[in-house]
Amino acid sequence: MKLSRLNQQLDQPAQRHPFRWWHIPLLIILIAGTVLAYYSGDRHHSKQNTTYLMSEGFIFGTSYHITYNSDTDLQSSIDSVLVTVDQSLSPFNKTSIITAVNNNQDITVDSHFTTVFNLAKIVSRETSGAFDITVAPLVNAWGFGFKNKETITDTLIEELLTHVGIEKVSLTDSHVIKTDSMTMLDCSAIAKGYGVDAVGEFLESKGIDNYMVEIGGEVRVRGLNSNSQKWSIGIVKPVEDSTCQQSELQQILHVTDLAMATSGNYRNYYEEGNRKYAHTIDPHTGHPVQHSILSSTVLAKDCATADAYATAFMVLGMDEARKVLNRHPELSAFFIYSDNEGKMQNWNTKNMEQYK
Repeated sequence: MKLSRLNQQLDQPAQRHPFRWWHIPLLIILIAGTVLAYYSGDRHHSKQNTTYLMSEGFIFGTSYHITYNSDTDLQSSIDSVLVTVDQSLSPFNKTSIITAVNNNQDITVDSHFTTVFNLAKIVSRETSGAFDITVAPLVNAWGFGFKNKETITDTLIEELLTHVGIEKVSLTDSHVIKTDSMTMLDCSAIAKGYGVDAVGEFLESKGIDNYMVEIGGEVRVRGLNSNSQKWSIGIVKPVEDSTCQQSELQQILHVTDLAMATSGNYRNYYEEGNRKYAHTIDPHTGHPVQHSILSSTVLAKDCATADAYATAFMVLGMDEARKVLNRHPELSAFFIYSDNEGKMQNWNTKNMEQYK
């Protein structure tokens, strides 16, 4: 009804209105206000920072690439953040906090260690122990890429398993308490993701809302890229290529305010019979996993969480991983797996579709 009356009014010829002297100052005020609003808007626009800088380097045994919206070069500060995380969580650093813990030294742990330890406990509980940072003795025994496979015996595995179990360690007043002095921690499956988060939080503390942090393939993005669009992150296509020279993308995701981590490597597997298996240790059995997932990619709000769950899914396998994902709709996942004929296939959660 209101729209009908409005249309009738618009169809009527315009009526002349008598001019009054006080219209002049009113008109001047309106014009001045319009110009002021336009000028203010233009000034606001001109103050928006369109400069995106990049920092690159090496940490945690891999490379990092960071893009951020700022006029200030923060390379040295970023390096300081990463060195601090390494000093806390790297088992390869002889002076790190985690090395001291593994050597049973009475040491006060820092906030980095505390955050990662507490998150590891949560993910372990949510995955029925598939994620376990006490798996270090088993990983060391098998060696990188299972190079010590021929020396492994059932007796050795049984003995090592007695020292494995996240329930054997706790954190009280910033001190790690062990029920077994032989228990050792290895946070490699979560520390890299946490390092990504640490840099992201540092950038945010500097008022930077648009950035992408990538360390060894683990990524965290916030805001928009230099084209004022969501960030593009690629998942590499499953091509059997031992030289790793082919890097065709299977899927490009367009995301913001999310983090992504990948565990496993479909280019790095071993074969038994007609099946391919990833180089992942099951903390329950002490042996390599016998599941079909070769690569697990997880999207979450923070990279440490994504990193931990990606590793857990490698251990759980497709069926159990889907059960966990059903309980955690905040997570998105993309799996590359080997089917019964040994051919590579992929599967993703439905909520991953929104990023394609």
